[in-house]
Amino acid sequence: MKFIIDNWMLIAVALSAGLMLMMPMIKGVGQGSLTPDGAVQLINREKAVLIDICEPNEFAAGHPIGAKNIPMGQLEGKLAATVKNKALPVILVCQSGARSSRAVAIAKKLGFENVQSLSGGLGAWRSANLPVEKA
Repeated sequence: MKFIIDNWMLIAVALSAGLMLMMPMIKGVGQGSLTPDGAVQLINREKAVLIDICEPNEFAAGHPIGAKNIPMGQLEGKLAATVKNKALPVILVCQSGARSSRAVAIAKKLGFENVQSLSGGLGAWRSANLPVEKA
């Protein structure tokens, strides 16, 4: 008991550090995001639609095979026309995964039930040695 009283500050720091390390699991970070392998499984098993939200010049430089291009700024206007069935899984991809994770909220607002972002974006896709095409 004396140890706890004498070192209460160190114990508090250790507990808070442990809590911060556990926060991603507690909060469910990664909700709405997929690994490249998970994306391929979703495409193959559930006919997921792959939407690249990069600008046209980025899309032309390289994108996952079969991806459709809808730039982030046009997502609200064009997503419903591109993906008619809102129950189909939709995978959003960009260069790094940052824009696509923000775009998940836009797609959900439009009524798409199963929307996920490719975590790590095109870089993770390439790192997993998955096919990329240029337009």
